[in-house]
Amino acid sequence: MHRCLPFLTALLFAAFVAGCSPRETPAEAGIRTHTLLVGNAAEPGDLDPHLASILTDQIIINTLFEGLTVLDETTTKPLPAAAVSWSASSDGLTWIFNLRENLKWSNGEPLVAQDFVNAWLRALNPAFAADNAWYLFPIKNAEAYNAGTFKDPSGVGVRAIDDRTLTISLEKRTPYLPALVSLPAWFPLNQRSLDKFGAMDQRGKPWTRPGNLVSNGAYQLAEWTPDVRIVLDKNLHHRDAARANLDHIVFLPIAKPDDEERNYRAGQLHVTFNLPVTKLATWRERAPEQLRVDPLLQSNFLRFNTTRPILADARIRQALSFAIDRELLAKTVLQGSRLPAHTLTPPHTGTYESPVGVSANLDRARELLAAAGHPEGKNFPTIEIMVRNDEIMPRLAEAIQAMWLKELGVKSTISQVEQKIWIQNQQTLNYTVCLSAWTADYPDPLSFLELFYRDSAYNWTGWNEDVYNRMLDLAAAAAAGATNVRFGVLQDAEDLLLEDAPIAPLYFGAQTYLLHPSVKGWAASHLGFRRFQLVSLQP
Repeated sequence: MHRCLPFLTALLFAAFVAGCSPRETPAEAGIRTHTLLVGNAAEPGDLDPHLASILTDQIIINTLFEGLTVLDETTTKPLPAAAVSWSASSDGLTWIFNLRENLKWSNGEPLVAQDFVNAWLRALNPAFAADNAWYLFPIKNAEAYNAGTFKDPSGVGVRAIDDRTLTISLEKRTPYLPALVSLPAWFPLNQRSLDKFGAMDQRGKPWTRPGNLVSNGAYQLAEWTPDVRIVLDKNLHHRDAARANLDHIVFLPIAKPDDEERNYRAGQLHVTFNLPVTKLATWRERAPEQLRVDPLLQSNFLRFNTTRPILADARIRQALSFAIDRELLAKTVLQGSRLPAHTLTPPHTGTYESPVGVSANLDRARELLAAAGHPEGKNFPTIEIMVRNDEIMPRLAEAIQAMWLKELGVKSTISQVEQKIWIQNQQTLNYTVCLSAWTADYPDPLSFLELFYRDSAYNWTGWNEDVYNRMLDLAAAAAAGATNVRFGVLQDAEDLLLEDAPIAPLYFGAQTYLLHPSVKGWAASHLGFRRFQLVSLQP
């Protein structure tokens, strides 16, 4: 995604294959040394849980740290992690989490409830300006404290009653809280370590470097060679250390799926992050048992920058959306590996069912464009479609470009950028149209719909609709247990989002990748995260 690396050779893994025979591949040596070699697509921007927002960063962070709960890969249900149990008050506004006995940091220090509280207040500290602070906004006074309008951190609704008991007071009912607290923004941090490097209220400090990082996950950071590899070693102080079969995990930031596929064939990887859609047919025929196509709770869509004059008119955004044949994109560009999307929220997001959504309607698209003053594309400016320079987005953009030109007379250009610029340009609204994606953090429709709520840190469209905001507030105010009422309001909100069209849904995600036959215990993960302590390598 963000940097193109040269073809990786066995020399990269010398530390793990020393002493093996000349014909032994790194993957074979990894089986012998219990070292899993994982393609991870991109060099991490940061391993700070409060700053990382990209899935490839979070996969590593979720292996280094763990929160109060963890989500089961297949069911997405929250399971006990640092907390052994939890309960909510009858009104759903107060939660108690009970920690396990004898929790420890990777340096052997005791991990206590106050470590969670200190980390949460750091994430909310307006001076630190954490990218992921918004995940904590359900906490009472958290959003106001983060905005600087509430000054007293002791008034934020989190308390360590004792070393093993946490209470969380909420601003509004959050029935999915046990899933929410599994996310990196809620992870505990070792304040002694952060204080040593001045990182409690400052970014860019070296506390996340090898030898400095103190974590509480099943693995700890052993090596980070930028643009080459990140090595994690088993954390012997972790509560689940006795069950962990892997001694080492090596994450390799191989940007191009074609390079990953070649590395896999050369015996240099046990699992790829991706597989080019152009290679799907080959692997279906050659070795179908090594090909994985796992559905993800992910939505891929076009963002429209509504602050650009040409896209300020909802009719134009609607016309562009109605002119897209999503079934054709899924069949041709994606080779049948993904489902066409007519809504933002994917199927199987908890028990939520999305509204009917938007489909191709060429007559309506032309009517809307004409009503906005551009019949058959007359006087319509050429618009730019920004994409990440991966193997799917440029092809999708080319297909959409052709559809718009053929059906509407709208001309467009395509700009390919590396992942870092792709994200920055969206954050700063430095684009016109952009192919984008979102993978759920927890199995609830709010994980998608909240992206476009008021001042969401990820609402990179310039769209802010009061009615939509009130609908999400109303859903949050639904009585505890009133799931049908809550979901009904969220369906109405999603209808409004699709009708006003700051986005145009394209397809739902899937992870297409290759998995070595020696890898056992590797479950399909709907959220892209996994517990590596459950994975093993067997000859």
